[in-house]
This record gives sequence, structure tokens and C-alpha cells, in this order.
Amino acid sequence: MRYLLSLLFITILSCSETNKTFTASEIKLLPKPLEVVLGESSFSVKEGKSISFENEDQKQTATYLVSLLKTKTGKELVVETSGSADIEFKTDETLADEAYILLVSADKITINSNSRAGAFYAVQTLNQLLSEESNPDQKSVTWLVPSIEIKDEPRFKWRAYMLDEARYFHGEDFVKQMLDQMAALKMNVFHWHLVDDAGWRIEIKKYPLLTEVGAFRKDSEIGTWKSGKTSGEPHGGFYTQDQIKDIVAYATERNIKIVPEFEMPGHSSAAIAAYTWLGTADVDIDVPVKFGRHYDNYDVTKPETIKFVKDVLLELFDLFPSNVIHIGGDEVPYEVWEKSARVQKYMKEHNVNTPADLQIDFVNKISIFVQEHGRRMMGWNEIMGKKLHFDFEEKKNDEDAETELAKNVIVHFWKGDIKLLEEAASKGYDIVNSWHKFTYLDYKHKGIPLEKAYNFNPIPKDLDEKYHKNIQGLGCQMWSEWTPTNKDIERQTFPRIAAYAEVGWTTMENKDFESFKVALTEVKKGWDALGINSYKIE
Repeated sequence: MRYLLSLLFITILSCSETNKTFTASEIKLLPKPLEVVLGESSFSVKEGKSISFENEDQKQTATYLVSLLKTKTGKELVVETSGSADIEFKTDETLADEAYILLVSADKITINSNSRAGAFYAVQTLNQLLSEESNPDQKSVTWLVPSIEIKDEPRFKWRAYMLDEARYFHGEDFVKQMLDQMAALKMNVFHWHLVDDAGWRIEIKKYPLLTEVGAFRKDSEIGTWKSGKTSGEPHGGFYTQDQIKDIVAYATERNIKIVPEFEMPGHSSAAIAAYTWLGTADVDIDVPVKFGRHYDNYDVTKPETIKFVKDVLLELFDLFPSNVIHIGGDEVPYEVWEKSARVQKYMKEHNVNTPADLQIDFVNKISIFVQEHGRRMMGWNEIMGKKLHFDFEEKKNDEDAETELAKNVIVHFWKGDIKLLEEAASKGYDIVNSWHKFTYLDYKHKGIPLEKAYNFNPIPKDLDEKYHKNIQGLGCQMWSEWTPTNKDIERQTFPRIAAYAEVGWTTMENKDFESFKVALTEVKKGWDALGINSYKIE
């Protein structure tokens, strides 16, 4: 499909109320839709105009639209129960789940979809199309939507932004701000990294010390890795379960699924600081001040550790309706298992040959538990048992595992030769591609400039076409070791998040970096109005 804004094809729409006719250059949409045909005249948003719907999902989206328009224009629209209206939500069962058709004439707006998601995305497009026009008297304004026909759907079903709050706690208001911006960009997965060595950020009622102890540290390393410098200030914070429920509801209203990450079996120092018996080394520790990889792991050979993991997962299942639960699984330091007589005895008795096999055996068992509760496990691609970290001294002697990862697990690719992704896809695994060379927002803008982010293709060029369906989409990751403030996070995230949004939504044929930058300039005006600390567009 081509992006039909060249005005080679003009649909002349009859109209009973003639307003401004827009030109193609005035239509700036991000992410770029599948098909657009621009007509003549425009729809005027006025006080008291009506909105109708056909089902409960559409009613919720109609109510959301009323709120959106009230905030932006000051105009109060009325939601009708059914029948003809100025703005109509209609069901079209021929459309895909997130697809929509938006039809705008001078006297009516029609939104066709087959799901709440499709209707919601049509509303986001409508919001971007809305413009303010000064009247001749200069004392009032008119809000207009150009006459247009848009047929649209996303390229990928997984379009994610990850926020790391284990290193620094950023708070409920900031998370909701990020959810708002994700929704505007049609991103649909908020990957929430809530657990790591540096902090445990979610209340677990059965294990209160996880937040009483694990959510707070005495100091924080600053600057960069192994800088030897610290802030000299304590840091901490966590979300209560009530706060989590509120944020999940907020995200759901914006068609965003929250996928929590519960790191295991490595990156577990905060939990081990709270409950020493979870670890392998049997040594009391504090929540680490330094960032990076730490020595101890969960002892996955102990029944009480397995019970702990399952207990925490049960509370996460209650809090997060997502069908996917992320278990991390990256950068596990095997040395502590290799030196533990208890672990080595277990491995010998159960014919487990390498620490990598022990990790996969553990992951597979937990994946069964997750599946039994109607969910799917997801983890970073170390969970496949391949040696990735040739640059880590403590992992230089790691061996590849012989054990096969369970096929129901989603592989989150972030590191290693791209051929590892291709191999996983060919074996039938579902994959989210977050290759760090292209998607890590903690990397400097010079390292991953806007154009490099925009040109990322989640489907490797050498992957056989028959396996393309296994690539679910992409995630962009905001790791926060060196971005302690909300403004720091904003500077690293914006504007590159918009590039990833278009990567996830727009077909390769429709993508164009120069037109993207034009649309991005308009989006940035909204960020500026909100006080968002956005890096320059270049």
C-alpha cells in the first residue's frame, strides 16, 4: 500500500457545511498510516455535537474521546446511546484486531473497527488531525478536522517501551505521563522492569521485607560503570498494590498492556538482601550501591526458593492482566553455583551438566507454572542457553547448554549475533527483537541517533520469509543506571521513542525519514507544551 498524500487522487466529498480545505503538506501523522486519501472541506468540532456507539467497548472509547476533546478544545460533546450522530463508532468485522477506518466529511466522522484497540487508535489519529483555526474577528477559534479517509493497521503486534525503575524509582505520575505518550504514538506494551539488584519496587504481601528492605539502598554509584563515585544520598521507593492496580487500569484505558519483569535467577540482590535464604552463597548482604552484575543468584535447587518464586508470581498474576510475564534471565553469574557444594550435588543427582543447563531447567519448570495460570513466560535471550557474553570476564568460561528451552516461551532478543535470533525463529520461537545496538535508550544519542533508531528493522534481512511471522515486534529499553531523574529519562527517551513507534506501526514501503521528521516536529510541540525534556531532532 502507498501513502496517498500526493493529491494524485482526490476524493471530492459533498458537504453541507463548508470549512477550510487542507493541503497534503498540512497532514502530519505519526506513526504514518497505511492509506490516506485527502478530500475537500473539513469537519468542525462544536459544542453539543453528538457521538454514538454500538457496544460497550465503543462506549468507553467514545467517553475517552469526549474527555480528550474537552481538554484540547474546551468543547463538550454528547455521547448518545445509539442511532445517527455527528461522530459514529461502528463495527466492521472484516477488520483486523488493531485496524481501523476513519472517514471524515464536512458533516460526519465515522470510525470503523473490530475492536476497542482499533477504535482507540482511530481516536489518536483524529486527535493528531485536529487543528485550531483563528476566525476573522481574531476573538475566537474553530477546531477543524480535515475531510479524509484513512485505512490503517500496525505492522507488528508488539510495540513496547521499557522503563527500568529498579535502579531508580520514578513514581506514579511519571509512569502515567509515559503511558499517555505511548498511547498517542500507538504503542501497546509497557514493559515494566520493577525488580533487579538495585531495588525491589513492587509490594508483595506474602514477603513484606522485599519492599521494607529491598526497596531501599544507602547510596548510589554515579557517573558511569566503576567510577568510584557515589551520590552520598540514600535512594528508595516502591509501588503499593493499590497503586499498581490504578496504573494498570490507566494503561488499559489507553490500550496498553503492562508486562512486569520479575528478574530470576540473577540480578536478585535486592531480594536476597531481604531474605538471605533465597541466595546460593548463604551470606547476608545489603542492597548494592554499585550497579552492574553481582555475585549471588537465587539458589534454584532449593524447594523454598521455588516456592518463593511461585508465590510472587501468583501475586503478579492478580495484579497484571497481561498474558505475558517477563522473567529476565540475563547476565546470570554462574560462579556462585559452581562453588556451591549444595548446587553441585543437585546437578550431579539430576544429570545437569552445566550451569546454563541448570538455568534452562529452572526456567522450563517456571514456564510450566506460568502456563498453568493462563500466561506465557518471556525472557532475555540468555534463557536459550547460548554463550553471549564474550566480553564479561566472569562468564568467559561459560558453555552452551544442551537442554532445550520450552517452546511456549517468548524469546526477547537483546544481545549476540543476529544469527541467534534467526536460529530461534527457525525453531518456532516467538521473538521480540530489542537488539541493543539499535534499541537501547540509555545509549547516547551519538551512538544511536534518531535516524539509526528509525531505520531499525525487527525482521533481519537474512531471515527466511516463512519465519517472519515469528517476529512479534520490538521493544525500546530505557535502562536507568545513569539517568536518576525524570528529566534524564525524558532526554534519553524523546524523540527516539517516536522513531520506534513508527518502526512498530508503519510498513517498510511507507516509511520515509524526512517526512517522519516533519511529523515529529509537530509532535514535539506537544511535548514542549507539557515540559517534556526532549532531545533535539536531527
